[in-house]
Amino acid sequence: MSISKRSAVISAILAGATILSTSAAFAQVSGDIIKIGVMNDQSGPYADNGGPGAVEAARMAIEDFGGEVDGKKIELVIADDQNKPDIGVAIAQKWVDEEGVDAIVGGSASSIAIAIQKIMADKKKPYMLAGTASSSLTNDACSPMGTQWVLDTYSLAKGVIKSMLAAGNDSFYFITVDYTFGKQWQADATKFIEEGGGKVLGSVLHPLNTNDFSSYLLQAQASGAKVIVLANSGADFANAVKQAQEFGIQASGQQVVALGLQINQVHGIGLEAVKGMSLVTPGYWDVSDETRAFADKFKKRFRDRVPNETMSGTYSAITHYLKSVKEAGTDDGEKVVAKMHEMPINDFQMKDVKIRADGQVMRPMYAVTVKAPADVKQPYDYYTVTATIPADDVWRPASESTCPLLKTQ
Repeated sequence: MSISKRSAVISAILAGATILSTSAAFAQVSGDIIKIGVMNDQSGPYADNGGPGAVEAARMAIEDFGGEVDGKKIELVIADDQNKPDIGVAIAQKWVDEEGVDAIVGGSASSIAIAIQKIMADKKKPYMLAGTASSSLTNDACSPMGTQWVLDTYSLAKGVIKSMLAAGNDSFYFITVDYTFGKQWQADATKFIEEGGGKVLGSVLHPLNTNDFSSYLLQAQASGAKVIVLANSGADFANAVKQAQEFGIQASGQQVVALGLQINQVHGIGLEAVKGMSLVTPGYWDVSDETRAFADKFKKRFRDRVPNETMSGTYSAITHYLKSVKEAGTDDGEKVVAKMHEMPINDFQMKDVKIRADGQVMRPMYAVTVKAPADVKQPYDYYTVTATIPADDVWRPASESTCPLLKTQ
């Protein structure tokens, strides 16, 4: 055989080996489909925070990735957990046990997310948190399969409380939603208040999805606290802050602050009620050319709205997951999560961001102030960015964590 023919045969063998190797790797893709589930509140008090908008962001991520990974179709399934743990848990169990769901992106209530994170750890499937805020999910309830993409009660409370204390506000009263998320938020904020020399004068719990906050606000007003802290979100926050304004609480000199506020809530409540509020946020649509381009694209698809933090986080989580599936050559959960930790996150809003061993996406935060209506130049031009806070200064430090995954690094 001539040298040229021998080279051709060798090349053919090597090419065939490459094809077989690739086929063998992707034979591990369950059902020949990469199936991603998005679960959140689609119809209740948190639907505007994530809901259909997060689903649209998920669709965008899949479409921008090309709809497939090396010939394997990507499928999206959607569920409304209705803010009920039994419903959320039942859906997750059915998805992974019967329907071949490979990964779940959750923006659910914290009580639901903590239960689902345990399920996904047992099943060795990735669980990406985008909108769920309890800091327990990367602390005492951490999981090797869980990643936190957007915000948590520790980081938000730290930024807001330190800002209040620095301005001379040293007494606080909490109005807190009565479940895991709100209680964790109050606990995290109380830690920073006490460490900074402030005092908590009292607190009151309210049920999820409360319409009438009058009794809670009157108790807070009577406490004489300089700051009334709303440890809630979604429709509950909107109702509380609007009623506080109606009662003249802010006008009388007490401050009403949000531990966490997403831009859709600012839009829904109206700038007049929240102008001047200081807060921290993981993302804002108007900080770079890339974020503005993404916002323009999203607005054309979803009700002429810019994406909020949860929606942008959903896009980032799914995009990084799909990149990791491609790089790993399989949808095997443990191998994919290993790649997610190994590869830096690079997209329209994050650059060279790493995922810590406890699942925390170590992204920086922005300190912002809500503009007055007269200062707004265009739709959703609601924030003045006052500082970029490095990741190490805002997320729970490893030295304070009880997550065993950090102790093994």
